[in-house]
Amino acid sequence: MFRYRRALIAVLAALLASAPLMVAAAELYPVRGLRFIIPQSPGAQNDIQARVIGQKLAEVFGQPVVMDNRPGAGGALGFEIAAQAPNDGYTLVLGSISTLSVIPVMPTKPRYDALKEFAPVTLISKSPYILVVHPSMPVHSVKELVTLAKKKPGGVAYATSGVGTGIHLTSELFNLTAGIKMYSVPYKGAAPATVDLLAGHVPVMFNNVIPAIPHVKSGRLRALAVTSIAQAPAFPGVPTIAESGYKGFESGSWQGVVTRAGVSPEVLKRLHSEIVKILRMPEVRDPIVAQGNEVIADTPQEFLSFIKTEMIKWEKVIKASGVTAG
Repeated sequence: MFRYRRALIAVLAALLASAPLMVAAAELYPVRGLRFIIPQSPGAQNDIQARVIGQKLAEVFGQPVVMDNRPGAGGALGFEIAAQAPNDGYTLVLGSISTLSVIPVMPTKPRYDALKEFAPVTLISKSPYILVVHPSMPVHSVKELVTLAKKKPGGVAYATSGVGTGIHLTSELFNLTAGIKMYSVPYKGAAPATVDLLAGHVPVMFNNVIPAIPHVKSGRLRALAVTSIAQAPAFPGVPTIAESGYKGFESGSWQGVVTRAGVSPEVLKRLHSEIVKILRMPEVRDPIVAQGNEVIADTPQEFLSFIKTEMIKWEKVIKASGVTAG
């Protein structure tokens, strides 16, 4: 008994002795450069946001932040690589609706666990999609599109940025909500899908806001609705799908920063604090808002709750629509 008590006291003493060292290490963080993995190609909207944050972090920390683009498998490749990194807070990853809430609940599971292997830092921004049609389509509202689709079951096509992407699942959510069955024409990204939409090869698409703006303004595309709960500032006067008769309908793209799970609370707190400060800088916030996004900058706990809610939502859509990995 005496030996047990002596051993316990020794363990407690060691823990107490190490506590100041752990705090000191967190206060010194970072003592070397960081790696910021972006699971998209350079030049994408998500990539641009991440690079601005990375540049500001380098200035704040006084350490280099290496931007590491790892596109592939819809973003899963970048997360698979990140899952092998140490949990010391020196590897950041740009997460999205696809990598954190869709791919993890697809029938074919990825080689990473979004909840167990990663720790949310903060949700950067959210942006709605916009439902657009080619001008040759004889519809000017969501109601008219639904009526046409019901008259031609399986006869109306919609373009997507790929199987299992946010745009694809939003389209399937719309099918389920409206009780129609438009069929999917998947492309390798939103850009080539938009090209074919403009050419009239495919008549309908839930598109990202930024690439749609000039085409809607020029009349080359017709806007029917946005997928946010409130109307989008980028498209004043364009109703939401909820306002068009489908109460509660909401969807959109989003991106946030995560790091490896198991990172010390002190390091996570420092990362969160600095990134939130950066997102509140006018020179960072204003361009993000100008691109049709809403800056969020929430807490790690709020971001985790959001990810879980999105997982539940999209898993239901995947099962109901029969979507499988591409």
